[in-house]
Amino acid sequence: VQLQASGGGLVQAGDSLRLSCAASRRTLSGRAWFRQAPGKDREFVAAILGGSIITTYADSVKGRFTISRDNAKNTVYLQMNSLKPEDTAVYYCTTGDRAFWGQGTQVTVSS
Repeated sequence: VQLQASGGGLVQAGDSLRLSCAASRRTLSGRAWFRQAPGKDREFVAAILGGSIITTYADSVKGRFTISRDNAKNTVYLQMNSLKPEDTAVYYCTTGDRAFWGQGTQVTVSS
């Protein structure tokens, strides 16, 4: 399966963005978002389990980010609210087993 991430951009602190992760074919597997800031390791952001609405979040984004899925569109979303400069990173989506990764989308939050 191929994943296509989109929706990144340059915003100001406090703004919102919605990232999308479209899959090339129908899949009900879990999906996750990771991010990597310059000079830092890739870190987990959020995940949604396959075939369910169960979600998990990193403490740093809990209460601000929401992961959801539209199975009809084979797409998983990451709604990001109250963005902070420390959220600046390249955001990657992946399948639940981490076997497939999208190409990443840049999110830059200015102060």
